[in-house]
Amino acid sequence: MAKERFVEVYNQGIVNVVRIVVDTETGVNYVLGSHNKASGTGMTVLVDADGKPIVTPVS
Repeated sequence: MAKERFVEVYNQGIVNVVRIVVDTETGVNYVLGSHNKASGTGMTVLVDADGKPIVTPVS
């Protein structure tokens, strides 16, 4: 089986959902948010206090 490109590392909420996913090739973290699961979803790079992307070391 092929390695998953994106893995979920954090999940919060049932109706208003926030997830953090990591790109297993680059290590870049993304935050995924949805409201009411029917009103749309947004995804963006998760950044630190300096505005730099948060990167998880990948092996």
